[in-house]
Amino acid sequence: MEHTLIQIRRDLHRIPELGFQEVKTQAYLLDYIHELSQEYLEIKTWRTGIIVRVTGSVGSKTIAYRTDIDGLPITEATGLPYQSEHEGRMHACGHDLHMTIALGALTACAENQPAQNVVFIFQPAEEGPGGALPLMQSGILKEWWPDEIFALHIAPELPVGTVSSRTGLLFANTSELFLDFKGKGGHAAYPHLTKDMVVAASTFVTYMQGIVARNLDPLQSAVITIGKMESGFVQNTIAETARLEGTIRTMDPEAIALVKQHIEQQAKGLEISHNCQIEIDYGSNYYQVYNDGTKVESFQEAIAKTSLTYKEAPPAMTGEDFGYMLKEIPGFMFWLGVNSTYGLHHSKLQPDEQALEYGVEAVLAYLNHA
Repeated sequence: MEHTLIQIRRDLHRIPELGFQEVKTQAYLLDYIHELSQEYLEIKTWRTGIIVRVTGSVGSKTIAYRTDIDGLPITEATGLPYQSEHEGRMHACGHDLHMTIALGALTACAENQPAQNVVFIFQPAEEGPGGALPLMQSGILKEWWPDEIFALHIAPELPVGTVSSRTGLLFANTSELFLDFKGKGGHAAYPHLTKDMVVAASTFVTYMQGIVARNLDPLQSAVITIGKMESGFVQNTIAETARLEGTIRTMDPEAIALVKQHIEQQAKGLEISHNCQIEIDYGSNYYQVYNDGTKVESFQEAIAKTSLTYKEAPPAMTGEDFGYMLKEIPGFMFWLGVNSTYGLHHSKLQPDEQALEYGVEAVLAYLNHA
């Protein structure tokens, strides 16, 4: 290919954009795709995303490969010469690598017609507010509906040259969690005339620690995390408002509904005991990534014929909106080792770029095997 994978990755790394704002990213991808031989290609756009269909020589079935294209609201701290040019934005989850690998596989398919039809989905807004579900609901895939679908995600903790997956649950059900508290502010010297939302919000955080411990079956894994708490403006004033931001993660789709039910019940009780108002917003919700066993076995067979090493993956509490695609289409997701000291969503994430070639090899191996 005219551009090396590393060059493409670095170009994309410079221009991270948030969900449904990936205008420069979409333009870069389209420019590259239009440079390829168009003999077997058909191209559609959906919002800031792109869908490319490659007509197979046999075409008895259609295989979809999905990549995500958005970045995160994180200020990069890698100090790399090709670091983000967009202030406060970074490809800190590896989507720059994901896109590059997809382009590498698409290039190979454009140059050497695959046996089966292949649909490449460049999906926006994976990090939020979620692009997979509205894309599935849009009807854009109706004409090119795939028989199966797969995707990858980089894994900083795995060595380069290793891929990892498993049958069944790979990623958890997740939901964002935002709680806004409204009471009555006032002078710190007159607490009896106020409704202190620092106390209310702090009490609520403590209450939530018992939801999983005392309301879920111990065999049902679940996590409630409050990662951000804001309240007050000055040390001698009682805060009128407070805001909690967090996340809910469960291994069972029914468990996440149960957790939310208990959060709402706790909120009603706290409203009475602290004489305040609490508003709850669950933000983006992602369905579990549940891998089809037959497809995972086929992937293992394909990888056995390559230079890569396959490793069984444990289930993780991470979230991915690819789960909405797997809910409708049989398929799987796998981890690709990139050997980074810093993990996903870290401002110093530095994946080993040698993983790009292995990623393309793994994708093509499955497309040729399936």
